[in-house]
Amino acid sequence: MPHFVYMLRCAGDRIYTGYAVDVEARFEQHKTGKGAKFTKAFPPQCILKKFELNTHEEALRLEARIKKLSRVQKELLASGDETLIAGLLEGLGETLEECKARVRKEKRLERLEKKKSQADV
Repeated sequence: MPHFVYMLRCAGDRIYTGYAVDVEARFEQHKTGKGAKFTKAFPPQCILKKFELNTHEEALRLEARIKKLSRVQKELLASGDETLIAGLLEGLGETLEECKARVRKEKRLERLEKKKSQADV
């Protein structure tokens, strides 16, 4: 079963981000004022963007990442900025252990590159 993260344009030119398995049905709930406190105060106008993910966990991780973005970044994301989308989707399916191992490897590579650049000077 697919899982979705969606972005809505709401009253006052605000952007709402949420999770659903049926985005259109959830949008209708929001429009009737039964979806969320935010969309009750700022009724939704349209669906800006939706992302399909394989698991509930991946969808919730993506939703959290999007909610941390600035307003400008959310607008770029809604317009389809491929670089931003790729960055947000990177590592969504990782377990905590896999994420820690990847970060350790990245830091190790950075240290090696730094040592190499210092040796070249």
